[in-house]
This record gives sequence, structure tokens and C-alpha cells, in this order.
Amino acid sequence: MPRQRKRAAVNLPKGVHRVVRRGREYFYHQPGRGTAHAGPRIRLPDDPHSPEFWNAIRQAQGLAGAIPVDTFGAILDAYLEFIRTSGTLAAGTIDQYERALKIGRTAWGNLPAKGLRPVHVQAVMDGLAGTPGKANNFLSAMRALSTWARVRDHVEHSLTEGVKPYAKDTGHKPWTPEQIDAALSKLKGVVRRGVALYMWTGMRGSDAVRLGWTDIDDGGFSYRAQKTGREVYCPIVPELEAEMTTWEKRPGPFLLQEGGRADGQHYTRKLFSKHFAEARDEIPELAGVTLHGLRCTAVIRLRRAGLSTAQIGDIVGMSLPMIERYSRFADRKTSGKAALLTLRRTSEEQNCKTRQNRKT
Repeated sequence: MPRQRKRAAVNLPKGVHRVVRRGREYFYHQPGRGTAHAGPRIRLPDDPHSPEFWNAIRQAQGLAGAIPVDTFGAILDAYLEFIRTSGTLAAGTIDQYERALKIGRTAWGNLPAKGLRPVHVQAVMDGLAGTPGKANNFLSAMRALSTWARVRDHVEHSLTEGVKPYAKDTGHKPWTPEQIDAALSKLKGVVRRGVALYMWTGMRGSDAVRLGWTDIDDGGFSYRAQKTGREVYCPIVPELEAEMTTWEKRPGPFLLQEGGRADGQHYTRKLFSKHFAEARDEIPELAGVTLHGLRCTAVIRLRRAGLSTAQIGDIVGMSLPMIERYSRFADRKTSGKAALLTLRRTSEEQNCKTRQNRKT
């Protein structure tokens, strides 16, 4: 028999209780259970991942405007509850999905979900043409919701089939050697330290701001990536090791705020990016660079060192397709140089033959 997939645990709201009898689980809404002021006991639907379950809770709580379970808003509520409790997505990713899907709630919240078509998603995308990044985030979140809803029969077909993301005119580009030299020579304090950490590890900003001395294990950093939950081991290269000899050994992250009321407090990824941007804008050579571009820089460095895609993935905690995408910068340049050498060699050989023929 095929093995049944274990359902994800659900964080039940206050007043909702799970009861197991003879191997089956039941859910009830009863505020004040076990006290002298216990309310009425109301049986809830059996599946806590379904829209019906959460809509029944709204009705039991006496909330006005309990919506039909077939609306897009109800399906969206159930999907958000699922990703919050499934443990498959990081908190930052869940927050991004929630923000992106608010657009769909505004557009179709009280409309029947089974009436939605890709043409409606495309109409929203067209309305977001002026902000392609926002549009692409919306489409990505809608694809995930559509896949989840379809296999649970909340919708009858894909909501995003044929809808294409906007092409990115610019992306996070790798830093040039000149830009790296300018950063290391002109940046100061914790911002310079952060750039060195980003550059020589290739880790995400959400991990870099949490990294500290206690994460060192046998010559490298061993940590769990915040975004993916993946275990990562990143060797400390000699260049970074030399940088670290000047860093104070103390508890907590390497990157702590400097000066003012926040002196010594931990950084968030966004705050460190803000402080970096302020310092970057004072250095003309760094115009247009991004911290995430250092992740691309690290991938290229590892690629040129001869590491395989899988090895790079283990070091930087990045998906293999993304590594291949970043590596194109290095591969194209290497291919171009190789082609130039071949053309020069061919040209020299032809000139040599021409001279020999003339002598003959």
C-alpha cells in the first residue's frame, strides 16, 4: 500500500480544541473549556486545512460577515494558514506571499474561486506593468496558491497557465575587481566587515547578519539557512580568515550596529542593506552595486576555481538552477576569451602560410 503523507501540524486558535477518539481526531470550538464559564461546544469540520474549517470557526466566534467557502478570499485564508503551519517555508517567504496575495484578495476576495481564469490574473499583471517586480512577486505567489488549491479541488484548473512574468531589465550583477578593491579600501567599520563576509562566503543577507564565532566548525561556517532551512557548510577561505584576525572575539553576530542608541544591537537584513546603501552612495566607484551581487560574485569565484554546481550549492546554499544562471557571467567570459585565442591562433597560422607561399 502507498504510504500516506503525514498532515502538517496546525496551530489552532484560542477556544478550538482537538480530541482524539479511537484513532480519529475531532475538532470543537468551546471558549472557556474546563471552567465554570465554558461556552457551548460546537463541532467543527474534520479537516483543519480546509476553507470550511476556518469559516466554521468564524461563525462559531460570532464574527459578522462569515463568507462562503467557495470564494477566493476563503481559499486564500486556508492557503495562508497552510503555509504558516506546514513548516515548509521560512517566515520571510510567508510574509512576502501574504503581501503579494493581498492584491488578489482586493481584486477577487468575495468572488467564487472556481470562476477565476488565467485571463483575470493576466489583467492584474497588466495593471502592475509599471512595477514589474511587484507583478512578478504576485504571479509567483499565485502559482503556488493555484497548485495547492487545484489538488484540493478548490479550483478546477490552473489560475496562472500561460501567464508570463515580466522580463528583468537589470539584475544583481557580480562586482568587478575594481569595485571590490574600492569597497575594501574605502568602506569603514561594520559595513566593510559585512561586505567581506558577504563576498567571501556568498551567503544570503538574512544569514550573514546572524553569523558569529559560535557558527565556526572545523575550518568553516556551519549553519541552517533561514530562508530554506537547509544545512549549509561554508569553508572559511584564506582571504576571509585574514580579515577575521582583526575582528573582536565576543558572543553574538559578527555584524552589530555602531554608534548612537542602537550601538551593539543586532542587525536585520534590511537595516544592514540600508546602512550599506548609505555608505555606497558616498563612493562613486560603487554606483549601482548591490549586496546580493556579492552572492553572484562568490558563485563565479567558486566556478572559476573548478567547483561543480553541486559543490557550489553546498557552500552557498543556493538552488542548482540559480547557480547555473549566475555562472553564465563567468562561463560567457571564459568562452569569449577562449574564442578570441582561437581566432588569433587561426589568423596567425593563416598569415604564416601566406608568407611561406610567397617565398615559394
